Amino acid sequence: MKKPKFSTRARNRCPLCGRPRAYMREFNMCRLCFRGLALKGQLPGVTKSSW
Repeated sequence: MKKPKFSTRARNRCPLCGRPRAYMREFNMCRLCFRGLALKGQLPGVTKSSW
């Protein structure tokens, strides 16, 4: 992918689906991919909250 002309134009993108919005830096993916992998149990240390 081409580097943007100005550094402020760069966006973090999900490496799985390419989504630029709702990106979570801590997990390096978007919320949709995060939820899918978490529900499958493929993310270590992540559990579904309940109260």
